[in-house]
Amino acid sequence: MPTLQFKGKTFVQNHHLVVKYHQLVPNKKLSLTDNISLRDNLIIQGDNLKALKALLPTYGGKIKCIYIDPPYNTGNESWVYNDNVNSPMLKEWLGKVVDKEDLTRHDKWLCMMMPRLKLLKELLSEDGFICVSLDDNEIHNLKVLMDEIFSENNFRNSLSVRRFDKNLSRQFMETGLASLTIGFEHILIYSKNPESTLNPIFREASEERQNFGYWKGFWNAADRPTMRYELLGVKPEMGQWKWKKDVAEEAVANYKEYEEKFAKKMTLEEYWEKTGEIKKFLQRRTDLKNGKNKGVEHWVSPSEGILISSNWTDLLASQTLKEIDLKFDNPKNIDVIKRVLELTSNEEAIILDSFSGSGTTAHAVLELNKEDGGNRKFILVEMEDYANMITAERVRRVIKGVKTAKNESLKQGTGGTFSYFTLGEPIEMESLLRGKNLPSFKEFARYLFYTATGEEFNDKTINEKTGFTGESKNYEVYLHYKPDLEWLKTNALTLDYIKSLPNFKSKQRLVFAPAKYVDDYTLLENRIDFSQLPYEIYRMHK
Repeated sequence: MPTLQFKGKTFVQNHHLVVKYHQLVPNKKLSLTDNISLRDNLIIQGDNLKALKALLPTYGGKIKCIYIDPPYNTGNESWVYNDNVNSPMLKEWLGKVVDKEDLTRHDKWLCMMMPRLKLLKELLSEDGFICVSLDDNEIHNLKVLMDEIFSENNFRNSLSVRRFDKNLSRQFMETGLASLTIGFEHILIYSKNPESTLNPIFREASEERQNFGYWKGFWNAADRPTMRYELLGVKPEMGQWKWKKDVAEEAVANYKEYEEKFAKKMTLEEYWEKTGEIKKFLQRRTDLKNGKNKGVEHWVSPSEGILISSNWTDLLASQTLKEIDLKFDNPKNIDVIKRVLELTSNEEAIILDSFSGSGTTAHAVLELNKEDGGNRKFILVEMEDYANMITAERVRRVIKGVKTAKNESLKQGTGGTFSYFTLGEPIEMESLLRGKNLPSFKEFARYLFYTATGEEFNDKTINEKTGFTGESKNYEVYLHYKPDLEWLKTNALTLDYIKSLPNFKSKQRLVFAPAKYVDDYTLLENRIDFSQLPYEIYRMHK
């Protein structure tokens, strides 16, 4: 498979591994909930690379749908490369605006995207999808990069969405063509698993198709009256059989012959295992006799609509926030995001947007939940200073309702909650030695549990009194710790502490502590693996 080469690739392709875990600090004032939790809808303010790493302990392998709308790298966006990679060349890039005159513009964009895509892949569930919006400036580079990271076998589709740009007429004059490509944005869709398929979405049948006399629309296959014959006492009136009458009748005759011979020796299910013919044409006889077509594989029903294509000419890529009374350049169209979510997720999905901008993804999630009673959750990450004033504020207004809005759903409000977090200090083992920026027990427990086991951390199970942080496939994990330097200097794993632990179950106990004052035989006898803080946290996943 071809791979993409660009300046800085060797320095960033594993950069996501060395990004430090950061504390996630709740902000009660900016949240819209009485119970702040990382299991709530989330809005996180901070650098998205660090935020994605901080989300791993809780959401690794749990995200059903990722939608991102990264900088398009047009040269007019004033985005800045901010990743502190250990490379003199990349350090030279830090803090500089990427504009059209920058000859390394594409290299910088790819260096920015690669570690983020790799962390997003770790967050994605096995049946999940990632969708990325871009225009022509980087779509060719992104396609090759996504093939490399997610595998070309996991490419699912490329969608085209109409866009409106006041500069289009000038661009048309320059090219001499009214180019459709210039007037479209693209959404690349990849899955985590090659067997994952998108949910089918149908649009309404056109009026001209309905005028042909089809029932409420048109057929998925050709309308064939000869396929509406009587079979086992059932004649379709609003549907048709998939196979010719003589073939079906032959199958029925064969079935009756088998039934007479083996009625007392073979169930219908066993018969199906013996012959593939009947499986193609018949479902359970009771269903057919009662005129039910649910689950009947050979029955074609007329459709209310047609399967949508990948060319979304019925939607515009962006819209305004006029009704919400907020200003933001080119916010995404909520109907586009809703359709993407319908394609790639379900009613219980967790949806992540790490370039959240004005918060359209959260808006789409909330509206879909109101429409179908779903329990989808959103996670937004925004690093810019408008994260509260625009991103979170839009979500607040959508939840509470905008009384002046013409849209009835927006006027009434969707209901819901969200918890607002900011990125705190990095969790560094060296800080334990210096006593600086010590993480809280919960944040340290989250970090240690995920690092040691590679499994999801559930903060509802922790018990600071006993030090219990969670249970993995192979371990009960304990942390003997307080965010206090003097306490860390004077406390250790002792016999008294071991005796205070709950009785062990069938699993080994993994205990993190600043030191130990017991011998190895005592540890063995009590089924304890000891890990000294801060040195022995990088245990292999078992």
